[in-house]
Amino acid sequence: MNQNHIKDLSIQISLSGLSFCILNRTSKSVEFLKNNYFDRKVNPFEALEHLKQSLIEHTDLNQKFSSVLVIYQNELSNLVPKVLFNENQSADYLKFNSKILKSDFISHDEIAINDSVNVYVPYMNINNFIFDTFGVFEYKHASTLLIDTLLQKEAKSEYASMYLNVNQQSFELVAIKDEKLLLYNSFEFTTKEDVVYYLLFTMEQLRLNPETIKLNLMGLIEKDDDLYTIIYTYVRFVEFYKPNYNFEFKSDQKPLAPHHNAIILNSF
Repeated sequence: MNQNHIKDLSIQISLSGLSFCILNRTSKSVEFLKNNYFDRKVNPFEALEHLKQSLIEHTDLNQKFSSVLVIYQNELSNLVPKVLFNENQSADYLKFNSKILKSDFISHDEIAINDSVNVYVPYMNINNFIFDTFGVFEYKHASTLLIDTLLQKEAKSEYASMYLNVNQQSFELVAIKDEKLLLYNSFEFTTKEDVVYYLLFTMEQLRLNPETIKLNLMGLIEKDDDLYTIIYTYVRFVEFYKPNYNFEFKSDQKPLAPHHNAIILNSF
């Protein structure tokens, strides 16, 4: 491959939308960043049709890449301490808190920074299509990237902090204290009150004080949103996630705000 064309592609897939990002490794710049949000939650077969359509519409995606990563963002995941992990029991780690089928393929990622294994369900119909389209590729769960990124960011912090990553119809919560992961969980929501309820309930269960904890916001949330307003009503220290990427953005591909697209941008 020509040195001027060493490019990596990441595709983030949820049942509420798709995101695409192309990083030029040679110029260390993001050349393409695109989100496609659905008007409703779809099933994996409909998500595949949206993916196919996106590849037709965006010609930037129809080129040769040095690597392709697929990121699955769904609620079908669970963390297991590495010392307790047994691949033959993968379904057991999921069946008590996720709706899985006997036909579901179960995969896992290792998260070295906290000696854990993330067990999850990828969408195999999409995996098969990606392989037919791009050839050999890798895939991970979105929470693997999120947890690893935030634990590294908090590696030298002595204080507790929480991160809330907002998606179209769901959000993820990550709590870290003394460089250790206290909690990762994902929640579906309909109203802003749903988000605040789950957020405050989680703080209560973890004995984290909303008057002192620092809450970092990521994803689809802005300072003038009703969601931001109600969160700030109950949590005193609220700020937006500040990433530290080792690449630049082409002027027409820069996110509207630094806290947007945090998962896919941290995949490189």
